[in-house]
Amino acid sequence: MSRSPSIVPHVPANSDVYLVLEDFGGRLGCAWCETAEEDANRATLVRHLIEGQYEHPIRIVAFNPIEGWSRDVTADIADEIRRRFVELDDAAPSLLEFLDRAASR
Repeated sequence: MSRSPSIVPHVPANSDVYLVLEDFGGRLGCAWCETAEEDANRATLVRHLIEGQYEHPIRIVAFNPIEGWSRDVTADIADEIRRRFVELDDAAPSLLEFLDRAASR
């Protein structure tokens, strides 16, 4: 009997993986965004949010397959961005909407 390949990404020991649930609207609904393995870290995720690379991020989940845990980190990421907000020259509308949604959760 053949085995299916693992969907768990190959990550270095003790590396947390971050994924974004994006609302594509209408009939498309929500889906987890495809992310390159090297971009699934916290620093890159925060940078992508600040750059406006996500149109309607709804939720952010972090997990660590080595340690065996996962959790919703939406509020944590929003708090981190709020702390950096004074450093930003300009904020994408999608980022402002994300911060508003995270604050109302």
